[in-house]
Amino acid sequence: MGKMKESCCELLENYLNSYREKYKMTPSIRQIERDTGIPNSTVSRYLLYMEREGRIEYAGGRRNILTKQAKKTSDRTVSVPVVGSIACGIPILAEENIEEYVSLPESVFGTGRFFILHAAGDSMTGAGIDDGDLVVIRQQSSAEPGQIVVALIGKQDATLKRYRPDPVTGRTALLPANDRYNPITVGPDEELTIQGVAVKIIKDPK
Repeated sequence: MGKMKESCCELLENYLNSYREKYKMTPSIRQIERDTGIPNSTVSRYLLYMEREGRIEYAGGRRNILTKQAKKTSDRTVSVPVVGSIACGIPILAEENIEEYVSLPESVFGTGRFFILHAAGDSMTGAGIDDGDLVVIRQQSSAEPGQIVVALIGKQDATLKRYRPDPVTGRTALLPANDRYNPITVGPDEELTIQGVAVKIIKDPK
């Protein structure tokens, strides 16, 4: 019975680590049961046993289980610049644009290069981005259709819009998420630079 318990605990620990690595969150008991084949009541019993043994801990509630491996990852942070209004023609991460640096947990955002923008105006309210919110941007030069991007058109100021390229015409639409605003259309001969993709919204507490 001892070997069977240890085998199930190792299975659960490996499953929890791989699930968190893939989804950046903890699965529900029902999800664990479906994916591992271990009955619901047995999952709960083994998780309690693993907690008593110090193999897992609950960070902020029972739906946020951390194994030792996940705990090490959750303790790591990445330093991210917060940028304000972007001056015309100045690179988005130029020193004059950076207001401060903040630390973000790698367990939530993963690794990579990020920056944070202050959302200004109401053109993206339909996407849940309101004036004053902070938007975490993963720095990259390409995007998938439908993603919200920071784009620079020619030498204009950076804009935060939904990316919708048309492979047939070569035109790209930068779509607002508010019917009060018109889409921005960029022709195939115009310069369009993707500076990053939005990955997280931090709501303004006001």
